[in-house]
Amino acid sequence: MTLGPDLRGPRRRLIEALGTQGIRDLSVLKAFDEVPRHLFVPTGVRHRAYEDAPLPIGAGQTISQPYVHALYLQLLRLGGGERVLEIGTGSGFQTALLARLSSQVFTVERVRPLLDTARRLLDELGVRNVSYLCGDGTLGWRDFAPFDAILVGAGAPSMPMPLVEQLAMGGRLLVPVGDREKQALWMVTRTPTGVRQEAVADMRFVPLVGSHGWLEPGPA
Repeated sequence: MTLGPDLRGPRRRLIEALGTQGIRDLSVLKAFDEVPRHLFVPTGVRHRAYEDAPLPIGAGQTISQPYVHALYLQLLRLGGGERVLEIGTGSGFQTALLARLSSQVFTVERVRPLLDTARRLLDELGVRNVSYLCGDGTLGWRDFAPFDAILVGAGAPSMPMPLVEQLAMGGRLLVPVGDREKQALWMVTRTPTGVRQEAVADMRFVPLVGSHGWLEPGPA
């Protein structure tokens, strides 16, 4: 699908802004140029689709600000051949980006209406290398493990160990860990000598709900 003339400028300005904020991975910037973010947000906020800001998508969830998505993707250094697990399908925007940057995407969402909407849109856009699961994302998706990369789009109270266990050798997990107000984004890498963990940025996400996360979403 193509942009209307009134959206080409805002999309280009967003990509330029990502570059000034340190996003240098050309494949990531190209994916942002090719995936129409305005289709992944409700019509009431579509005019804000190319602002570098999170937007509500319903069910108490948000689509992350573009910089956060871009940072995640740049940190993972995807080369195109990876099997990726995404925890929190949400709007499906990050799913679409991952589908362009990796070989196969496995995405898990606990809110059925969000998953169904994202799947319909991705089907309409011709995205065919994504598998979908409605369930507890903190458990991962063991049937298809191990994964070369795992991305968690919500904040956990502690490290979700089932996700760490589903990393392939050399695989990388990005997960925000902290309280309900703010988290540190952790990069977890599986190496031949064990698991390496590094805090790479401060974040603020909605709660990661599940048996290895928060037990309920908390106040809206």
